[in-house]
Amino acid sequence: MVTSSRYDSAPLNAVKGRRVISRCVVGLCLMVLAHGIAAGETIEGKVVRVSDGDTITVLDQSKTQHKIRLSGIDAPEKGMPFGQKSKDNLSDMVAGKEVTVETTKLDRYGRNVGKVLVEGLDANLAQVEAGFAWHYKAYQREQSGADRLAYTHAEERAREARKGLWMDREPTPPWEWRKQRR
Repeated sequence: MVTSSRYDSAPLNAVKGRRVISRCVVGLCLMVLAHGIAAGETIEGKVVRVSDGDTITVLDQSKTQHKIRLSGIDAPEKGMPFGQKSKDNLSDMVAGKEVTVETTKLDRYGRNVGKVLVEGLDANLAQVEAGFAWHYKAYQREQSGADRLAYTHAEERAREARKGLWMDREPTPPWEWRKQRR
């Protein structure tokens, strides 16, 4: 009896394919768990570090540190005009204080991205209102309609009042500054 291995191996290949897919799904789940908080969850804790005008570290009650990228805004980088002032403004608002972070996603660096609330105040929006961050329009579709509108108007008001970084005639947005440095 002559058999063709091409036909005999088809069921075996299907089983191997399902195993590979199963392993990929398990691996993906483990990666998500390794990052801790999933997008859409709330983190509550104390701000133990302010890295710059749009990044903080929050220590929760289980003593887990969460690096948080403030959603909807982009603040000047270290080394840019107003970079230190932006960091100082955010520090004055949140450093050492209890905050609630409404996360929306993990960014490519593994940071939780979210809205930071301190004593009911939206710290992200406050950075824009003070003129120490831009409304990050490249990601505005990830915001609620109300937040998108509030952040857009806050930037317009800060610009008109020449607050913070808007004191400069044509401040360079951080995304352009980063692009130039690559």
